[in-house]
Amino acid sequence: MVLRDLIGDVLRTLWSHKLRTFLTMFGIAWGIISIVLMVAAGEGLRKGQQTQAETMGKDVMIVFHGRTSLQAGGTRAGRTVHWQDADMGAIQAQTPDCQYTIPELEQDDVRIHSNYNNAAFLVTGSLPPFQDIRSLGVGQGRFYDWDDTREGRRVAFLGSDAAKQLFPGRNPVGENVYLNDFPYIVIGVMAKKKQDSAYDGWDVNKVFIPFGAMRRDFPDKPPGTSTTFDQLLVTPKSYEQHELCKREVRVALGQMHNFDPNDKEACPIWDTVQEAKAFRQMTDGMKYFLGAVGVVTLFLGGLGVMNVMMVAVRERTREIGVRKALGAPARTILRQFFIEALLIACLSGGIGLGIAFGLCFLVDLLPMPDFFAGLLPTWGSGLLACGLLGTISVLSALYPARKAASIDPIEALRFEAGG
Repeated sequence: MVLRDLIGDVLRTLWSHKLRTFLTMFGIAWGIISIVLMVAAGEGLRKGQQTQAETMGKDVMIVFHGRTSLQAGGTRAGRTVHWQDADMGAIQAQTPDCQYTIPELEQDDVRIHSNYNNAAFLVTGSLPPFQDIRSLGVGQGRFYDWDDTREGRRVAFLGSDAAKQLFPGRNPVGENVYLNDFPYIVIGVMAKKKQDSAYDGWDVNKVFIPFGAMRRDFPDKPPGTSTTFDQLLVTPKSYEQHELCKREVRVALGQMHNFDPNDKEACPIWDTVQEAKAFRQMTDGMKYFLGAVGVVTLFLGGLGVMNVMMVAVRERTREIGVRKALGAPARTILRQFFIEALLIACLSGGIGLGIAFGLCFLVDLLPMPDFFAGLLPTWGSGLLACGLLGTISVLSALYPARKAASIDPIEALRFEAGG
């Protein structure tokens, strides 16, 4: 029998057993759809949470000044510590595992107005790497640069909501915004940003100016001095250097301000890297749980497919006997059942993948909550499910077919499906 005739015979056989064929294909397709959607939902949750976490800043540590809780170098506990401009050079020299260590100074009582409206926003000053550290995308114009900082230029970068309130219905770039009556030229506006965590308020409601201008026009207030600032922003050179970077910062600050580097009250750190690590552990646990559920789903689906295939082949034992009586060799019979099972597996796999990816596409057209990136299917999960259920269906067809093809044709012809 040539391959074309064999395939035609297979298709006719499948059509004559439509219910069995449908049940087998449904079992395979449903197993594939279930596992793809399950993995896609988990991946969408992981990606959404990761994106939200990075809106506050990627791999950033915020080092606040605090109050000592341990005695060190003969000094008493309970002493207030303030970071100073003079600390920056020493910190940068003693932290080789840190990429950025920059100061941030803030004021929340600055009178702000434009020629069109008044507002009350937080004014914050830092260095140009602040844009990268805090994930501040540029919607219009530009962020301040090193020349702006060195020369103390009165330029401002506005949060998106701050720009809307100060310049309703207008392009703010090039306009003046007045901070305590000091005229600042707006050089840029932040792109829209969804933020789920902050240490000092939402970035969309801030005015960002160079550190030099901030230090001159809005110095730190008592108990701070004209050379102190609020917090230090630190990022490691790599994820692997995170702990070393954090330790180096504590040691450097402890030496300069005479406190124990192990005194976490004197140098409290909001460690988003540690939070990201904890989140990764949580998502890994979720991934393993979904994997376990997926394995169970595939196992149950495989049992259903196996039962349908074995019953289908068993009921065709008399047909196998007729073929053997007419001279068909066992390998030809096995080849037909192999092609039948393979064709069913390929068709069901394609249908299952098509439906699963189509559902993911349709769901992703709907508005999603901030923490969920939508259904993100992966080809790996789909192909794994296809391969596993396809293998089960082929083996489930070949085993009873081989057993039936090995018996005497007379015995096969005597076989009753219900017996």
